[in-house]
Amino acid sequence: MTYCVALRLNAGLVFLSDARTNAGIDQISTFRKMSLVERPGDRVIVMMSAGNLAITQAVRQVLAENMEHEKGLLAAESMYDVAQRVGDAVRFVHQRDAKALAQFGIDFNCSLVVGGQIGKERCRIFEVYSAGNFIECAEEKPYLQIGESKYGKPILDRVIRPETTLGDAAKCALVSMDSTLRSNLSVGLPLDMLVYKTDSLEITHFTHIDATNAYFNNIHDLWGEKLKEVFSALPNPVWAETSAEEARLVSLRVGNSMETRPTHPIQTLAGQQ
Repeated sequence: MTYCVALRLNAGLVFLSDARTNAGIDQISTFRKMSLVERPGDRVIVMMSAGNLAITQAVRQVLAENMEHEKGLLAAESMYDVAQRVGDAVRFVHQRDAKALAQFGIDFNCSLVVGGQIGKERCRIFEVYSAGNFIECAEEKPYLQIGESKYGKPILDRVIRPETTLGDAAKCALVSMDSTLRSNLSVGLPLDMLVYKTDSLEITHFTHIDATNAYFNNIHDLWGEKLKEVFSALPNPVWAETSAEEARLVSLRVGNSMETRPTHPIQTLAGQQ
């Protein structure tokens, strides 16, 4: 499986992807899921992929073969145009391969995140689906995820805002990835991270993170320790005794289907409405 996350901020963009494709007791494979297109001073385009590896590699190959073509990514006039061209590549591969895959019981499954900046246009991020259609990252939720997204989502919802700094966003993305690694063995190291500053129009911050990376290991250890500290500092539930009549009303409110209702006092959380 895969986990990829892209953040769109006022200050720029952050992209992070893992590299695990198959996970089992005796089989673990890794393939890079982040692709980069750069023409310094003109455009930076980043694409991350999830789903069937053969399909996503085929899409990337189609895009690479047409890179210099008038319909290639280097000729796109906007990031919206880039998303359209990526969607066209997905549809091309679907038209070519989907029927044959279906004969073997294989679904046409792929999703891609593509983002970056072209010229003076603002930074933009899109998610492209298996049908070639796509959506754009919105102000209300300035990030997109593909793959195993549920484990790393809570920290993004709590922290990421358009005004978040690139440093804090990169740190948050790594915590999001660490949470995913902790809860899902199908996502694994190494990781690729790219941080792009608005209007720079060149790649300046890119790193490959493996199990020996001291900063990521520190985040893993410190985040786990601080979570336990905060959890221990939270107050335990306070229970208050109710009367028999209050117990009966509580039972009715929660839809108790038992024929008999409590006639004795029960303990309920203090302050419960």
